Amino acid sequence: MGKSLVPPGGGDDIQGVDLKKALEERYLAYALSTIMHRALPDVRDGLKPVHRRIVYAMSDMGLRSGGSFKKCAKIVGEVMGNFHPHGDQSIYDALVRLAQDFAVRYPLVNGQGNFGNIDGDNAAAMRYTESKMTAVAELLIEGIGEDAVDFRTTYDEENSEPTVLPGAFPNLLANGATGIAVGMATSIPPHNAAELCDAALLLIRKPDATVEDLLEHVQGPDFPTGGIVIESREAMLEAYKTGRGGFRVRAKWETEDTGRGGYQIVITEMPYQVQKSRLIEKIAELLIARRLPLLDDVRDESAEDVRLVLIPKSRSVDPTLLMESLFRLTDLESRIPLNLNVLSMGRVPKVMGLGEVLSEWLAHRREVLQRRSRHRLAAIERRLELLSGFLIAYLNLDEVIRIIREEDEPKLELMKTFELSDVQAEAILNMRLRSLRKLEELEIRKEFDALTAEKAEIESLLASDAKQWQTVAWEVGNVRKTFSKETELGARRTNFAEAPVADLAAIEQAMIEKEPITVVISEKGWIRGMKGHLPDFASLQFKDGDGLKLAFHANTTDKLVIVTTGGKAYTLGADKLPGGRGHGEPLRIMVDMDNDQAVLTAFVHDSARKLLMASTAGNGFIVAESDMVANTRKGKQIMNVGLPDETRLCVPVSGDHVAVIGENRKMLIFALSQLPEMSRGKGVRLQRYKDGGIADIRCFAMADGLTWEDSAGRAHNRTQAELTEWIADRAQAGRLVPKGFPRSGKFS
Repeated sequence: MGKSLVPPGGGDDIQGVDLKKALEERYLAYALSTIMHRALPDVRDGLKPVHRRIVYAMSDMGLRSGGSFKKCAKIVGEVMGNFHPHGDQSIYDALVRLAQDFAVRYPLVNGQGNFGNIDGDNAAAMRYTESKMTAVAELLIEGIGEDAVDFRTTYDEENSEPTVLPGAFPNLLANGATGIAVGMATSIPPHNAAELCDAALLLIRKPDATVEDLLEHVQGPDFPTGGIVIESREAMLEAYKTGRGGFRVRAKWETEDTGRGGYQIVITEMPYQVQKSRLIEKIAELLIARRLPLLDDVRDESAEDVRLVLIPKSRSVDPTLLMESLFRLTDLESRIPLNLNVLSMGRVPKVMGLGEVLSEWLAHRREVLQRRSRHRLAAIERRLELLSGFLIAYLNLDEVIRIIREEDEPKLELMKTFELSDVQAEAILNMRLRSLRKLEELEIRKEFDALTAEKAEIESLLASDAKQWQTVAWEVGNVRKTFSKETELGARRTNFAEAPVADLAAIEQAMIEKEPITVVISEKGWIRGMKGHLPDFASLQFKDGDGLKLAFHANTTDKLVIVTTGGKAYTLGADKLPGGRGHGEPLRIMVDMDNDQAVLTAFVHDSARKLLMASTAGNGFIVAESDMVANTRKGKQIMNVGLPDETRLCVPVSGDHVAVIGENRKMLIFALSQLPEMSRGKGVRLQRYKDGGIADIRCFAMADGLTWEDSAGRAHNRTQAELTEWIADRAQAGRLVPKGFPRSGKFS
């Protein structure tokens, strides 16, 4: 017998818990913990808890920007031991990112040693690297010791940590953030601090400013790695209004003359968060796969700066076309999402627009100003209390000395005689003898007057909203000056441009190596593309019971149009056809073709050409080949037919007349102008039949006459005079074919 699982006492102390309710409660607690304490940044200081704890710990350790460096292992240990009870590697990874000038627009950590690079190489171990705060981090922490923000106890309840930093720098938008929580995520690209300060100053002057007004100052993202934003202004406006959207960013490139008419393309700036080494690997893979026929080679000549060299196949290659093909196939163009999902006032996850984010940051700065002012006011009042006590002592120095020398309880006597507070009496008793000199009295009076004036200013500030906003504006203006676009750190790195208008067909061709192929379609609908232009189709092999339907020459850069008996047109890229080693693949695998339809014809797409389509019943119309291109597997319905009627013929349009022959061997010739041009439809009647349907059709120029071949291969031509009896209006019955016309009822 196994051991009983019922505890001693018969299990009376076991409490039943509803599993569904328990799971809901625990999962909700986990989700809230992830959202609040890990993944989403606070709108006020733009930091997640781990980053906030790193900055606060470095401040606590005295690692100011003007001081010395300390080992990162010591900093990580301080953060983990006092504030952040998680893995040391996760803390170090967060610290490293704050120091990477290619990942963060305005680094909060000044790193010394190997902190990784744009190629994706990792930083050295924390025992080798050193770091300290930057001026940006000092701005975020400024006033932390002046009751600027609330503190809470740490996880072990032995210390306290700030719930948010004072945040004098617009860090949320300036440095951006990314994070995945439970059921929500955030993605905020970096921006230019000077532009954000300008927009904030506008909001102070004009609180009801619209996003359009703000975008007069905030041009758009400003990535640490530069690049070119090609998103339209309308799309950017919508993104900043709603807090959701994205930005298309391209690498910055230029051409360099290599002499003798040759050139090379040099990429000097990469899209944000694209690893250069991985990008080069991708381009190399595409070269091996022959997906970049215009590109010959890629070289990495980067040192301190990015320098990626692309060698074209020949000097005649259009550089714009080459780059457009690379933008489509690689991360040289990437989309940076915008999802302004942040913790509003540190409590509520919320997707905000640009105006809301800046407004909440300014409201926080005002609250910090008020708290610091009240803290300073309390300190002044405490100091003034002491100074007023000292002044009383100086004015009554002899009596004070007598009381101290003669009274048993001098403190109580002083308080009683001069109406002093306990603090004042204690301070007088603790005075040093040398403080009794005349000069000290003058200094105390001077300090008393200065503090009294400062107290009046602070009280005036706290009583006036206008003065508070004026002070906040002054502080923001100072940040604006520190990080102005004239400084090296503040200069805008990302520019804006419109994507060049390029021929899409030319770009698609530029991504395919041009090679000759022979397209083969069997009677049962199997298709393949054989290398080279085969001179003879008789040697083609097929499966048992199958044979050749049609074959024609093409190039891998061509588009193929396939027309079915159901009146549908499908489009395939010639480079996508299965190879010619086997029998190919069924066409129905590649396109959604109905089982009751068969291939009528197929040809290389020519956008300038027009076709005449005709059904078995004798209806037809002209369609432009450009209207037959289908971008999906479903194809495009061109001719409306229903069984037993089906699409029978599809011939190129030329000349000025049409000759139609029915299965009854009657021929009718009419002017081509009598046929309508349509993109879809049933068409109009070409020829009238009592029984049967259409047999063949041909377009020709009347001036050249009508030509056909007989069964022996001899050509016959009839002039306009000889064809007079067959010429009539469309939809007539026609007359029996001329003598010498093939018995097959076909023109060839």
